[in-house]
Amino acid sequence: MFTEPHQYPGKLIIVEGIDGSGKSTQIRLLYSWLEAQEFPVFFTEWNSSQLVKKTTKQGKKKKNLTPTTFSLLHLTDFADRLNYQILPPLKAGMIVLADRYVFTAFARDVARGVHPAWVRKAYDLAIKPDLAFYFHVPLDVGASRILNGRSKLKYYEAGMDLNLAPDPEESFKIFQGRIVKEYDQMVKEYDLIKIDGTQEIQSQQAKMRRIVQEQLIEFKTKRRNYAKRNKVFWRRFSQPEDQQL
Repeated sequence: MFTEPHQYPGKLIIVEGIDGSGKSTQIRLLYSWLEAQEFPVFFTEWNSSQLVKKTTKQGKKKKNLTPTTFSLLHLTDFADRLNYQILPPLKAGMIVLADRYVFTAFARDVARGVHPAWVRKAYDLAIKPDLAFYFHVPLDVGASRILNGRSKLKYYEAGMDLNLAPDPEESFKIFQGRIVKEYDQMVKEYDLIKIDGTQEIQSQQAKMRRIVQEQLIEFKTKRRNYAKRNKVFWRRFSQPEDQQL
């Protein structure tokens, strides 16, 4: 998996990290910056496919999702978004920004007890990102950011299905610790670009932009042609007003 770069004219840039790592903030800032630079850019996020949204919601409500079932639902979500939200813009020469990619499954599913080889094989339909950022924060930092902003943790979010601890907050910390361990092991395995998520937001974004700029040198002469050539396509795949970043 991911042994060869994809051959599409667009670029795929993804962010990963545990809950509270700040990755979503950083990719939204990057989106705004790229858009201001007149790059054709499209955004997609994990677990957003309408194909399985209802099923996932029902399963969570009834608390009857096993780790393998959860994994398969997320795989279906990813396959649907890959075919309809990621590949079409890439083929049209756009920059696709993804808030979470297959590494989320590699980390969370394994943390839930699913075999790592099975998960990786299941996602062999994925293409290699051009840039993969991993925002790393100590477990206590990420956990405090989430816990301070929530009045109540969700059942699966806290890993309560794993019987790690009777208290949701304690279970959440243990579950997130497992996820951090998996992410840290993937840094070398998949050449993830590790960024210190405890630094100032502006510093993280500046580093991210420098790396992205190097990747997008050829777009400086092609971006306007892409925008004109794919004007109808771009309009079709633009985010609805209520989802604009």
